[in-house]
Amino acid sequence: MTQSLRDLVEAELSQPVDPRVTAMAGAIAAKHGAASRAVLFYGSCLREKQLDGLMLDFYLIVSEYPSAYDQRWLATANRLIPPNVFPFHHDGLAAKYAVLSERDFHRLNGPETRNVSVWARFAQPSRLVWSAGQAAREAVVGAVARAGPTLLAAAGRVGGEPVLDWWRRAFSLTYSAELRAERKGRAGSVIDSDLERYERFFPAVVAAIDPAIPAGGWLRRRAEGKLLSVLRLAKASATYAGGAEYIAWKINRHAGTAIELKPWQKRHPLLAAISLLPKLLTSGAVR
Repeated sequence: MTQSLRDLVEAELSQPVDPRVTAMAGAIAAKHGAASRAVLFYGSCLREKQLDGLMLDFYLIVSEYPSAYDQRWLATANRLIPPNVFPFHHDGLAAKYAVLSERDFHRLNGPETRNVSVWARFAQPSRLVWSAGQAAREAVVGAVARAGPTLLAAAGRVGGEPVLDWWRRAFSLTYSAELRAERKGRAGSVIDSDLERYERFFPAVVAAIDPAIPAGGWLRRRAEGKLLSVLRLAKASATYAGGAEYIAWKINRHAGTAIELKPWQKRHPLLAAISLLPKLLTSGAVR
């Protein structure tokens, strides 16, 4: 009998991780106090055994933004242009974490938003590495279970397209809807890194697709997604300490470039991003 999508997602979220990842998640949650509901670990570091020298990726899910921050403007920024992203260091490891409310996390994993940022990421494997309790855990499982059906429904199936090709094409479409510093073919490598997982999830994901939701709309998604990427970059210049260095590091790591920032770019991360963007676009480092 085919497992339900919720059961598959819950089992995947429950898989063990490096104890240092769990400890870091707990420290992130502690920083935001009683507002913290859950911490998810995701991204390429899931597949790495050696974490030193890498930038780990987390999502912190909170009850509401005002309770998560001491400064009101941070809560306002998180509500208007979610998520906020912050650097974090713990036990010799470096990370960044994004903050979303439970309500926004549920919404941004579903078809009611054209923004691909969250559902494209959580259609991929992730781990629930800290939660405030069973209710918080169940809310996360329910939200993450929406991501895969949203992804495949938005892409639509082309003729008798093989299962894995549908996944590959869907992820490729999402990469085109954001400003991404990734090598060409990155979307396919996401699938190729765990073929069995995507084949196993496929029947349950397709069964959960709402047939009333139309596919397509990618021209609008691309336009809105790239604009939103620029707005988030601008916001990060105010919320992310060392934002310019992080942006350069990420581009160099994913696009194979060798960007070195000038002193004025380090002091003014927003101006640095604006000054670098035309060169990155023409070179294909960012798409």
